[in-house]
Amino acid sequence: MIVMKFGGSSLATAEKIRLCISLVKNELARHPLVILSACGKTTDQLIATAKAAKQGQVDTDALEQYHRQLIDELNLDYRVIEPLISQLTTLLHGVSLLRELTPRTMDHIMSFGERISTRLVAAAMAGEGVVASAYNSFDLGLLTDSRHNNAIPLSSIEGEIKEQVGQIDPVPVVTGFLGKDQQGNITTLGRGGSDFSASIFGAAIDAEEVQIWTDVNGVMTCDPSVDGDAQSLPVLSFNEASELAYYGAEVLHPNTLIPAIRKHIPVRVLNTLNPTDPGTKITVEPVRTERFAKSIVYKEDVCLINLTSPRLMSAVALLSNAVSELTRHEVGVHMATTSEATVSLVTDRHYDEAYLEEPINNLRKYGEVEVERKKAIICAIGQELKGQVGVLGKMFTAVAEKGIKAKMVSQSASELNIAFLVDNTEIEPAVRALHALLLNDRE
Repeated sequence: MIVMKFGGSSLATAEKIRLCISLVKNELARHPLVILSACGKTTDQLIATAKAAKQGQVDTDALEQYHRQLIDELNLDYRVIEPLISQLTTLLHGVSLLRELTPRTMDHIMSFGERISTRLVAAAMAGEGVVASAYNSFDLGLLTDSRHNNAIPLSSIEGEIKEQVGQIDPVPVVTGFLGKDQQGNITTLGRGGSDFSASIFGAAIDAEEVQIWTDVNGVMTCDPSVDGDAQSLPVLSFNEASELAYYGAEVLHPNTLIPAIRKHIPVRVLNTLNPTDPGTKITVEPVRTERFAKSIVYKEDVCLINLTSPRLMSAVALLSNAVSELTRHEVGVHMATTSEATVSLVTDRHYDEAYLEEPINNLRKYGEVEVERKKAIICAIGQELKGQVGVLGKMFTAVAEKGIKAKMVSQSASELNIAFLVDNTEIEPAVRALHALLLNDRE
């Protein structure tokens, strides 16, 4: 068996859905299990609709019209999804009456995107002669903890999933992104959770491979919207792919690969709109190239927090207290440097001023605090960085020629990445400079 996961952009129109079905038909001999995201931007729409309901406004017209159009263009019967639209409307009215939107309720509301897409696509497959049935992932054994919006699958679920899938004759079309906790509440797996679902099911059924179908030709040497010369990478190691995801590449969710890594199942990232392109194959063993790295990635709009203390506290204690305080308020730290009296920390994402106000005020008991916003982490990633002498000099020369001064340089102990901090406004010239170095320089 193989797993084929299709993301929202691959399901955004009737034409794209038909293309996905044709890809599944091409793989029928390999017994595909299909994992789906919500169609198009449905999840964003559901979140906005839920927030509006909390303010007393229930309006599902846009959501319903979008799916009606898909139904009509695919020549399907609206009754395929009508019960789900009705359930969603009832739930939103409940939110409106109570003026309360808990994480548990938000997960339930968001679940309708995948639950609708699987029923719609399974019906469209049947219309094209593919025997298929829609399934909720949690009905096939995907159980999680109760951490709503970012749930973690239980470690004991693989046996149940394998048994349940083994009893299915038609092509299983399964909801991505969703699970249920042991109390029966619907949970979601966080950003990119459908990729994670694909890997979970792939590991459970000992799949031949997991295919992640997107709208780009695999993993790229940099963001093609920043530099049009970006190229797809034919092979990446699991560790390199995880580093890319951690540092901002949007093709893969950081947790996506974990179940596949454990089972040594290859993951392929492919382009729905260009299915003949080989995409990127992600494997356990790294493949070294002649370039100084494999890809240049960035994470924008992070915050730099500088904490300066009188020399009464050691750097170790200062760092420990600072990280503990931020962790207590669920503020992630991505990079850190210390000197005798100063600790500098870079957050893992953007946090608004209101969110940071309390932890920053608490840090002031250790010393002076300065917060610099609109920063970005630029990172070169690849097995090739291991043991290289002089690569930092090449990188800093390349960005310096664009008038950019790199700050807070960091390299992991694995030597798979070199990262530094710049202003948001310097992302494009920094990435383009390093990407040109990557394409043209050889070890």
